[in-house]
Amino acid sequence: MAAGWIEQLTGSLEQKKQYRQNKARVEQLPADYRAAATALERYLMYFGAITKGDVLLRMLGDLTDLFEQSAADGTPIRDIVGDDPVEFAETFMRNYTVGQWINKERERLVKAIDAAAGDDGKERES
Repeated sequence: MAAGWIEQLTGSLEQKKQYRQNKARVEQLPADYRAAATALERYLMYFGAITKGDVLLRMLGDLTDLFEQSAADGTPIRDIVGDDPVEFAETFMRNYTVGQWINKERERLVKAIDAAAGDDGKERES
């Protein structure tokens, strides 16, 4: 009972463990790959605003997998992210939109407009 209550406040201890393991994997990357992965992770954390821990962990794990494999293959960093790292990051982020806090606000906006219009979205569905 107490463990469930504590996890409600602090988040899943297992997810925290996975997050630390992922950070350790990033630290093992060669310096340039580590710097790029860390910069992308920082941007994704700010840009993505993911509220679901499992989605965040999957995204960070996938990013780390990408950089580990690229480092092992000797793929240049520019070949990974292209000429526009922001575009790369935002395209990468689109794979994880389910966990973004903005989705709740999008749903709230749609419901409010449907209610205000008095149509409950019927015209939109047609």
